[in-house]
Amino acid sequence: MYSNMISKDILLKKLATLLLHSIFWVTVLFAYTYFFGYNTEDINYVFSFSLFLMPVTIGTTYTVTDILIPKYLIKERYGLFLLYCIYTIIVSAFFIVISFFYGLIFLSSLKYEGMAPMTRSPFFLFVAVYFVVFIASALNLAQHNYKSTTANQALQNKILEAQLKLKEQELNYLKMQIHPHFLFNTLNTLYGFALKKSEDAPEMILKLSNLLDYLLYQSDKPLVQLQEEINHIQDYVALEKMRFRDVLDISLDFQNIDDNIQVAPMLFIPFVENSFKHGQIIDQKLSIQMSLVCMDNEINFSIKNTILPNNEKDHTGIGLSNIRKRLALVYKENHTLEITTNEHWFIVKLHLKNIKTTTYES
Repeated sequence: MYSNMISKDILLKKLATLLLHSIFWVTVLFAYTYFFGYNTEDINYVFSFSLFLMPVTIGTTYTVTDILIPKYLIKERYGLFLLYCIYTIIVSAFFIVISFFYGLIFLSSLKYEGMAPMTRSPFFLFVAVYFVVFIASALNLAQHNYKSTTANQALQNKILEAQLKLKEQELNYLKMQIHPHFLFNTLNTLYGFALKKSEDAPEMILKLSNLLDYLLYQSDKPLVQLQEEINHIQDYVALEKMRFRDVLDISLDFQNIDDNIQVAPMLFIPFVENSFKHGQIIDQKLSIQMSLVCMDNEINFSIKNTILPNNEKDHTGIGLSNIRKRLALVYKENHTLEITTNEHWFIVKLHLKNIKTTTYES
């Protein structure tokens, strides 16, 4: 069935092409008749002469459009194209001269005055034939240029589509790497509470339930409201407070949070996770300072945690490595990420600009 449909389509295209070519050549025949009929009333002579000139016109035209242009001109083999054009002109000129003698001998019985005025000079015959060849060649080149442009555009669209799918797959892969890392830390904490039979375990399970709900139903969306992301951070911090208790000294500062601002989901949590995972206790305290400020369609996020002096431990981990790649995919030139350390602090600063502000519909 499918092959039959393809065959019918091919047949219809061929018939359409044949019809267009037929219309073109009938038009050329009537144009010849009109052109060579100038200043004469012998229509039979003019039509017969025009009809006799048609084969050389058709042969020359198809030689140029179907052989010389596609095989040599388009492939930029200009030397051969010029050479074969000269050959074609010589051969066609020979048959044009024969057409002249046909009009002189057979149509006017060797009476030069009996010929139609426009057929008495081979010059006008050359002009007529090569003008048609020029028009047909121009149309052929225009058609080829259109097909080439269309094909290139289709190819570019396929390449862009493939790149987009690749970026989406890479982004999903990075998200999947972040999710297990986050769950591993949280479940470890819950396991510790379960072993101690802590009274805080039910509340912790509730917080974890909220986190999982966000993780499963929101993180697959391209954008979420910033407030949802902040709620997610606060639930995570609440869990960590239960785990660290009095050891944790954390400050959260969220300013000018607009309900219409949207960000990529799970964008800030890797930095928060990293602070808890790699932050080091100094004088019985793990100190973490976090701030998020929105202003003029921009977000400034910073977080820092204490580290021991002269500590050479790698504080980045897989989370920050993935978030760098994710930022490059999602925010491209619209972000800057600075990660620095000094004697006592590991510091992350993220600046986002041109933030989406359309209200998000869940």
